Amino acid sequence: MLSFPTRSLLRGAVQVAGDLDPDDKVWIEGDQRPVDAVRVTGRLSVAGEGRYYFSGRFSGTTLGECRRCLVEVKSVVSGDLKLVFAEAEIEGADEADVFPLNRGRSGSEVDVRPALREQWLLDVPAFVLCRPDCKGLCPTCGLNLNQGECSHARKR
Repeated sequence: MLSFPTRSLLRGAVQVAGDLDPDDKVWIEGDQRPVDAVRVTGRLSVAGEGRYYFSGRFSGTTLGECRRCLVEVKSVVSGDLKLVFAEAEIEGADEADVFPLNRGRSGSEVDVRPALREQWLLDVPAFVLCRPDCKGLCPTCGLNLNQGECSHARKR
């Protein structure tokens, strides 16, 4: 579970252990989505009047193309999360690094998913290599030079 009613936090901090699925509605078209669920663990607590603090970690995998040979590469994406959530009326709630609380029928809730999505997208590698010594593709015939030499490669 990655969404918590604020009233449940009044009794004290809660331990968070949940998954953000690749088909969750928080993802939008064009996002580099995870292959499987992103695992999130941490602690969520009250950080003052109308403010809440989450500290934890996330980990998942994504698929990309090697920037040299275009082979599909699976990459592990992980990182630390230090997030502040606040009621809209609280001073500083409009700062870029403060996430708003959701308003539901049963009151306010801390939803970690949008902040996790943002951090995931920032941490997904823009360029990946299948291996550090990837030889890439022949610019003439397109052969993957990791699989062998072509006649064009010998002429260079």
